[in-house]
Amino acid sequence: MSEDTNQEVQSGKKKRGRKKQGMKTAYAEMSFLEHLEELRWHIIRSALAIIVLAIVAFILKDFIFSKVILSPRTPDFWTNRMFAQLGDLVGSEALKINKVPLELISIKMAGQFMTHIWVSIIAGFIISSPLVFYEFWRFIKPALYDTERKYAGGAVFFTSVLFMMGVLFGYYLIVPLSVHFLGSYNVSGDVTNQINLRSYIGTVTSISLAAGVVFLIPIFSYFLSKVGLLTPQFMRTYRKHAYVVMLLLSALITPPDIFSQVMVFFPLFFLYEIGIMISKHVVKKREKELDEI
Repeated sequence: MSEDTNQEVQSGKKKRGRKKQGMKTAYAEMSFLEHLEELRWHIIRSALAIIVLAIVAFILKDFIFSKVILSPRTPDFWTNRMFAQLGDLVGSEALKINKVPLELISIKMAGQFMTHIWVSIIAGFIISSPLVFYEFWRFIKPALYDTERKYAGGAVFFTSVLFMMGVLFGYYLIVPLSVHFLGSYNVSGDVTNQINLRSYIGTVTSISLAAGVVFLIPIFSYFLSKVGLLTPQFMRTYRKHAYVVMLLLSALITPPDIFSQVMVFFPLFFLYEIGIMISKHVVKKREKELDEI
């Protein structure tokens, strides 16, 4: 390489370094208290969105409870009807889940009212989750370089979509399977299940939210790989362990047939493999940038 060419390369690297340094100057000049103040307003806006939508959910009590929360326990629920049709098709009674509506009770004076409030807050959070993710993105955005903003610009959209897909996956597939298994399981014929309303709703909401978080595996893989806390080698090393956990989870919450287990396992497997590919891409890109410096 000639001396002039080498000088041009070095000059280009210095310019890129000054450009990157300049992009973070304003953000770095903010004091710790100013960062806290900025974060506080993002949290306030997110909380207001959750509260407003929670009030809407509170008003729509009949729809939220009759059509959404309590529906998976009935034979008319979409998933239960599909499993019943599949059971008729293959001649398997085990696939016919929630044939009898699960009976629920409330044992506290203010139980149903407090449950109504709690469900409204959860519904408000789920519906406002895209705005919450956007507020979080706005807080961390000034700390990113232009190239990082370019690649992470779609993070809010993909995070919102994946989270909603996870919630729907949990609600339409895992919840009815879990309600059928847990609601009909007994240790003895002498013991009758009397399911508390709070317990049932806790199961529905926790499963749906957990599924939403699980579907964010690709997003977690991206950011953890970006900061160097996760590598594709680590995910490959513990791949078999992850598969075993997924299979055990699928077997625990589904009827005793391979078809139902595969329906739950396959999306989790697919997300884990996508996470490995994303981590590999991020690590490879970071190594390339380090070589150019």
